Amino acid sequence: MGPPGSSDQLRVAIADDQALVRAGFRLILETEEGIEVVAEASDGEEAISAVRRLRPDVVLMDIRMPGMDGLEATRRILSDGATCRVIMLTTFDLDEYVYAALQAGASGFLLKDVSPEQLVAAVRMVSEGDALLAPSITRRLIERFVHRDTAAAAPPKELRSLTGREREVLLLMARGLSNSELAARLHLSEATVKTHVARIFSKLDLHDRVQAVVLAYESGLVQPGS
Repeated sequence: MGPPGSSDQLRVAIADDQALVRAGFRLILETEEGIEVVAEASDGEEAISAVRRLRPDVVLMDIRMPGMDGLEATRRILSDGATCRVIMLTTFDLDEYVYAALQAGASGFLLKDVSPEQLVAAVRMVSEGDALLAPSITRRLIERFVHRDTAAAAPPKELRSLTGREREVLLLMARGLSNSELAARLHLSEATVKTHVARIFSKLDLHDRVQAVVLAYESGLVQPGS
């Protein structure tokens, strides 16, 4: 996803009510070549305003902020049609709001005590359309908060539009496999896998892998714990 003003700088906004957290994340990110922190915000309203004005590629969004929290800000930013990716920041590794954030369209989450290397890798990863699904903790979150509703969920009609291969790709994506792992498992090229993933996103009106995973669990295509 190219930044609005430049083809090589990755533009990041940081929303957190703690100035020290914002300063620390800014310092880490701005020492990296190709990453520019274009805005800081101390609450959800400021975050929305910053995204509208500056159109960052990635927003680091604290879930718990005074006034409008990060969850509501994420909903509003993404329902406005913004193309940025949102990474939620949380202090707790099993925070119920994290799952709600994934449903709102966030591309994943990070704990605030993340290492500098993990922070930079996460920002680059989601900017390329991937999701922060690798840690087992994300799967635990999904399993913890989805199983309550799965039994009653009716599969969305759109799932019927998927080919057999696309359903297989969605199933494996929901289990956390990356494109390269999908290619190896299905004996396909990575380019072919990317085409299948793009078609799944288009048919199901999804913008990234997190939404695909949430849909797969909520529709019952994947059972928690399977």
